[in-house]
This record gives sequence, C-alpha cells and structure tokens, in this order.
Amino acid sequence: MAISQLRTRVSLAVIVSCTPLVSQAGLYSLKIENDIFASDDGHYTNGFELMRSFKPDADHWSRRFAEAMPGWEAEEVDNIAYRLGHQLYTPDNIRRAELIEDDRPYAALLFAGMSIFSDDQHEGWRGASGLHLDIGIVGPAAGGEKIQRRVHEITNSDDPRGWDNQLRNEPFVNLAYQYRWWQQQRLGGLEFEYGPSAGFALGNLYTYGSAGFGLRIGQRLERSFSIPAVAPAQSGSMFFDQGGGFAWSLFADVEGRYMAQNMLLEGNTFKDSHSVDPNEWVGDAKAGVALTWNSWQLAFARVWRTREFNGQDQHDQFGSLTVSTWF
Repeated sequence: MAISQLRTRVSLAVIVSCTPLVSQAGLYSLKIENDIFASDDGHYTNGFELMRSFKPDADHWSRRFAEAMPGWEAEEVDNIAYRLGHQLYTPDNIRRAELIEDDRPYAALLFAGMSIFSDDQHEGWRGASGLHLDIGIVGPAAGGEKIQRRVHEITNSDDPRGWDNQLRNEPFVNLAYQYRWWQQQRLGGLEFEYGPSAGFALGNLYTYGSAGFGLRIGQRLERSFSIPAVAPAQSGSMFFDQGGGFAWSLFADVEGRYMAQNMLLEGNTFKDSHSVDPNEWVGDAKAGVALTWNSWQLAFARVWRTREFNGQDQHDQFGSLTVSTWF
C-alpha cells in the first residue's frame, strides 16, 4: 500500500475517532508535553493530547465495557475520557542526516484512546483506578517529519534531517491499568493525600509493570482526582468539579517501570528498523502544581527520567502543561 493511501486511511480514522471529542458538552483538556519546558532537546521532544471527559449515563456503553473487564463493575465508572494524541521522538542531534546508531530512533505516533476512571471514597482513604485503551499507528503515516519541519521553520530552529531513518509504519493496540491508594489527612488549613500506586501495560507499543508513590498537598483536594500522567503512561483523570471558587494543590510522584517491550526503542515488530538496546528498569520523578478556578484548571508538571537505553549520555527532562475547561 502506498504511503499516501495509508495516510488517507489514517486521516479518515482519526476524523471518525475525533467525533466523540467535539460533538457534545463536557470537560475539555489540552495537554502539551515538550522538552523546551526543561531547556532540553531531543528524545521525547513533543506531544499533545486533546481529551473530552464526562460522567456517563447509566446506559452508556462504557459501563458495559467496564463490566466485561476483570475486577470492574458498571456502577464503579465515575467518568470517562475520549483522547486523541500525537508524539514525536528523535535522537539528540537532529542536524545529522545519516543514521545515528547509538541514539534512539526517530519515531512519530498518532493515536486515539479511551480511559475509564473510578474513584471510591472510604474512611480516611480513597482508591483511584484507571483503565485505558489506545489504538494508533507508528511511522511515516503519523506525519512526524512534516510536523517537526513546519514547527522548526516557524520557530527558526534546527532543520531535522534524519527522518529517513524513522520507524516504519506499524499499527498498535495497547491496554493499560493503574490503581492508586490515597491516604488522607489534614494539618491546619492544608489537606494531604499520599500513597502507593501499581499498574501495567500490554500491547505491541508498550508492555511494562509499574509501581510508584505519590503526594498531593493543597486546599479543596476533593475537587480534582489525580496527578497528571506523562508518556508512556496514559493520561490520568483530569476530571474536576466545576464551580466552587479556587482550589490548589502541589504534587510529587516517583514511579519505576520494568519495560518488557518498548517499540519506540526496540524498533518495529515485523520490519527491519533502527533500534537501540533498552534498559529494562526506568524511573520517573515528577513534581508540579494544579490550580482550579470555577470551570477552569491549569496543571504543570516537570519530569526527570532515568536513562532509557544503553549508551544514553544523560537522563531526560521535559515538562507537561494541561489546560482544562468545562463547556
């Protein structure tokens, strides 16, 4: 199949998948992840994600989907999110046209996804869980080369020359799950939530197991539900209660992952492509702030990530900015 035909089919699929994002009222969020927020360059260089979150009706199909999943029940679904996203990955030196064998491959991915969230309040603690399904494509059909070239032309940045070495076209399907145990306390006028998390992902894009520990400090924490997630994890719940004035929180999180599969480093599953030797154990440290005012919320996170592959010179840093509002 010609690349132009594949791109047309992918574009049509994206248009269809976008329909739930723009056709109804709800909470809309735009998340931008970029290494410019950390004065870094290369590797996970840019990502964006558009989300529509809402509370499903009693007969919504997502409740039947949850009922079919092990450990879930239809009445446990508190909110769901439809998601559309795009991500870019490059080596550090994008000025070189030849293959850089000891740095990560060029890769772009385009995806649509759905997330189902549950939040259960108990005496002194709550449990928060998320179930995520993503379908998309890695490769030239995702349009990474054109996007990065156009952005770099506008910003007068270096011309990326190595996209001929990017990963080949490959569709992917990924399923992921995470659960958090939040202990709740108050001290003076401040509220605290802290506790461990555990999760996993299965698919030809990522397969991993994860464990971590998170902390939230602020006022009126009950208005929002989670810490923003960053790739490779699917987005955490950006859902928050509209109305009620101002609320704020500071958050921090550490997470370790055992990476059994990472196509973006190991290369295509069934085709020859550039690859590097990935590290099995990868860790993230994340800190940030979330500000909520009536029907608006702004969340910013700074992320530090350990080396993801053998020969990587230093750890990566990038930032994540999410703007959410009710319509």
